[in-house]
Amino acid sequence: MVPMRSLLFAPGNNFRRVEKALSLNADGVIVDLEDAVALTEKKAAREMVRKALEIPRRNRLYVRVNALDTDFIQDDLEEVIRPGLDGVVLPKAESAEGIRYVDWLISQQEKKHGLGSGTLDLIPIIESALGVVRALEIASASKRVSRLAFGAIDFTLDIGTNFSKSGTEVFYARSQLVIASSAARIQPPVDTPYPDIQDIEGLVADTKKVRQLGFFGRLVIHPSQIQPVNEIFTPTADEIEHARRVVEAFNEAEARGIAAIQLDGKFIDYPVAARAKKVLELVETLRDKN
Repeated sequence: MVPMRSLLFAPGNNFRRVEKALSLNADGVIVDLEDAVALTEKKAAREMVRKALEIPRRNRLYVRVNALDTDFIQDDLEEVIRPGLDGVVLPKAESAEGIRYVDWLISQQEKKHGLGSGTLDLIPIIESALGVVRALEIASASKRVSRLAFGAIDFTLDIGTNFSKSGTEVFYARSQLVIASSAARIQPPVDTPYPDIQDIEGLVADTKKVRQLGFFGRLVIHPSQIQPVNEIFTPTADEIEHARRVVEAFNEAEARGIAAIQLDGKFIDYPVAARAKKVLELVETLRDKN
């Protein structure tokens, strides 16, 4: 699993901010060609994406293209897919047909530029009621889809409410994305940006909540949000030690033909041991990344 704890947006028409984003410790940077870029700046922004591919970086580089119902997406993909790009973020995803079409467009550019088939990752953003209802078919539409992302601001606009700090209005949608991702056997979804960049306490509380729901990772819109989000999706020292003890104890028991034990007064069986192994695997992956 490629850890994607934090994905930082950077406007595609501001090269200084893109360059800065690529020097930070976000697991991924998403250069935005959509909402952050005026209509008159789309072409220039694509040129900046290509320029950004030449910058040394410590993170994965994605580009958020314009939505399928615009006149820009084909030019976006034709002009920015080059060696060095890690993936494409598709806004306002609402159908399997749309995902397959974008998959085909990406495949044409992979061939054109000598990239292996399936090289580029695809992350659809679910931002509408229709997208939530169709989350499973979107998640299953292409092997290129590694994970879903949630866009709460547009989603709440679509259902006639607003994104609150309690998150009551998006609980169902978030749960749907987690369930659809698991059913499609892709990575857990990444959560919506937290819009109040000065409220780090609120960001932390909300991110802990979505981690418990089954999300792994969050879209972030300001550098100050990166570290808190990374920390929440990184196992703590206590979690690591507990996982190590669970795995060791269960392996010893299994070698003696026992598949259910108690540790510190808690029941341990195959699912619990599997969870502990995933924690240790994640720690190793993060260690290799750093």
